[in-house]
Amino acid sequence: MAAPWRWGRVLPVTSQCGRARALRSAPPGRARRGGGGGGSSPAAAHGPLPQRSAAWGGGVAGAPSPPAACCPAARGRPARRTWRPMEERGCPAVRCLGIAVDEDDLRPGALRLMRELRPQWETARVQTKLFTDGITNKLMACYVDEGMADAILVRVYGRKTELFVDRESELKNFQVLRAHACAPKLYCTFQNGLCYEFMQGTALGPQHVREPQIFRLVAWEMAKIHAIHTNGSLPKPSLWHKLHKYLTIMKTELTTKASHPRLCHEVPSLEVLEQEVAWLKESLSQLGSPIVLCHNDLLCKNIIYNESEEHVRFIDYEYAGYNYQAFDIGNHFNEFAGVNEVDYSLYPSRDMQLQWLRHYLQAYKQLSRESQGGGAGVVSDKELETLYVQANQFALASHLLWAFWGLIQDQYSTIDFNFFRYARLRFKQYFKAKSMVTALEMPK
Repeated sequence: MAAPWRWGRVLPVTSQCGRARALRSAPPGRARRGGGGGGSSPAAAHGPLPQRSAAWGGGVAGAPSPPAACCPAARGRPARRTWRPMEERGCPAVRCLGIAVDEDDLRPGALRLMRELRPQWETARVQTKLFTDGITNKLMACYVDEGMADAILVRVYGRKTELFVDRESELKNFQVLRAHACAPKLYCTFQNGLCYEFMQGTALGPQHVREPQIFRLVAWEMAKIHAIHTNGSLPKPSLWHKLHKYLTIMKTELTTKASHPRLCHEVPSLEVLEQEVAWLKESLSQLGSPIVLCHNDLLCKNIIYNESEEHVRFIDYEYAGYNYQAFDIGNHFNEFAGVNEVDYSLYPSRDMQLQWLRHYLQAYKQLSRESQGGGAGVVSDKELETLYVQANQFALASHLLWAFWGLIQDQYSTIDFNFFRYARLRFKQYFKAKSMVTALEMPK
């Protein structure tokens, strides 16, 4: 089922499944959940894929942690200290600067950071570009080269994002991915954000991720991340913790507010949502999907294509962490529909998925066996069909997770994006897809 919602009960679908109208004031295809990005950015403005442009990196997540907790200077200690816990866990130390950047006026704080990170730059020559793609944080590039080859990105954490982003885990995952050539350089943290390397390439759109030459690269890069093991024993998947955490936030922060009449009329009740989470956990936990290091937020705009080097890189790791392999894949398939102009008719067909999944499995088996001293593996039809069923059923959990996220962001975010409408779209698609994907059977 899809559509109009009551906070107290679910109503039947009446209209507008498929393409939704553009979300508030954001141009089609440009928003990203993560770090930043922008309507005026080179990646967004250059148009067709063959043209090269500049894009960015950043982001990871989990449980609440004050945004400045990783930075000693943010807790009243001397400014230029080094954050040590990462080093103790085998990751290089990250420089921490005792500087806060105003969320509503990034430039002054960004220039202060550049004086620390690039003292050779003359302040008068430093140019800045504000990106507007991101719908979790705010992002600005600082550079002196017109081609932005030397640009540093300043990402300021969005308001109240500590409710659902674990900044300590973000830094750890960022460094792990960097160590495996899957992320840009991380220059420093500051009181309410971090600075990192500007990545060259084109930020993709829904029209690009459907192209075989592109989705083969995406499948390979995802397999590369999934094949990373940062320690000997894998922790529990983050999915259930996140869903329950978001539900708790909704109970305590949203339903107690008398100023939220929309919640009573346009979304499912908390009781219904709790039942759906319980059902998902019982059903999906039995599918046998491996626990791997996941990106967990692979929007089209979080994929940067470098045409000259013929590779893709993923950016914005805020929500990264250990999770079900099939969740990362199913979540990516959902993102074929876009973020602003959401159109679920663009969800990949079975044939397209099987092609994508075959490339993924070949890469994953090869990379996993290489790390263990083996060679490339052969993908059986049973393995392919199993992952197809797993990915499509875990895609349901993706809809629910980002619907919850949208309601929370609607309450707190200062970013100009219609989070409430986005949440409604994800709820609607969850109930519409539920009966279809649960009918899929695992191969014998």
